[in-house]
Amino acid sequence: MKVFKIALLAAGAHSAVACDLCAIYSANQAHAELGRGPFAGVAEQYTHFGSVQQDGERVDNPSGQYMDSSISQLFVGYNINRRFGVQFTAPIIYRNYKRPDNAGGIEHGSESGLGDVSLFGNYLAYRLSQMDRTLNWNLIGGVKFPTGSTDRIKEEFAEVENPVGPPSGIHGHDLTLGTGSYDGIVGTSAYGRWQKMFVTGNVQYFIRTKGDFDYRFANELIWSFAPGYYIVLDERFTVTFQAVASGEYKGKDKFQGETADDTGLTAVYLGPAVGFTWHENLSADLGADLPVLLHNTSFQSVPDFRIHAGITWRF
Repeated sequence: MKVFKIALLAAGAHSAVACDLCAIYSANQAHAELGRGPFAGVAEQYTHFGSVQQDGERVDNPSGQYMDSSISQLFVGYNINRRFGVQFTAPIIYRNYKRPDNAGGIEHGSESGLGDVSLFGNYLAYRLSQMDRTLNWNLIGGVKFPTGSTDRIKEEFAEVENPVGPPSGIHGHDLTLGTGSYDGIVGTSAYGRWQKMFVTGNVQYFIRTKGDFDYRFANELIWSFAPGYYIVLDERFTVTFQAVASGEYKGKDKFQGETADDTGLTAVYLGPAVGFTWHENLSADLGADLPVLLHNTSFQSVPDFRIHAGITWRF
């Protein structure tokens, strides 16, 4: 999910280090992190699920089942002041898949449409800004609304315990566009900088409620930690590189009051990310994630890699 990026505050000092500091300040403005006014952008994440696991162990995939998932987050926001801003996000989802059916055949299909939109706020709770160092701490909170279709969840009623042929690791809860529930979002993030080196950290927790068809998705924790370096630091533009560690933890869902065993996941990813800003308006980033730890419950299709990118324009 695209969220507010951490504020990076630097004084526009007229000294020998003024160029570096102005470049950092401009990068900050381009990320819509400082000052008042609107911003908008799009963030894309593509994930390829081409492997299957049984209770955390890789197993054969004789049917060649897979799912390609593309989520495009369109967002608009407004920074009310240097401390507080709001953001509205609408995901457009496309999923293409191949999976075994319950009768020994192979099914090809796709699902696309609007997902669940969200509205949240970002508050800069603490900031320390000096010539060669910066430290900021943000708080995030919001609500996710049930705008995405939940028709695919109906497949849970037709689950077959012992299908003919290989089992499917791609289910209705994997293909659904929405959860059918109003969910809470809380989180915190931090940014620290010393000269051209910096580090970002982010934690978000999704508090799920019961949705359509008496299906309740489990609460979910998402985190990231990314040390980085300003490769290019110019008054007009900046280029950064980060080594990103990220992960997620999700418990087991509930369906009709019963535990859905094939829904739990603990994952850790590692990968590089590059960032670019131009003046105070444009920011862009591109990264990739490879799983280094995947522990799932029961039989599931699991991700092989993720690619993510984003672009933000501050008006």
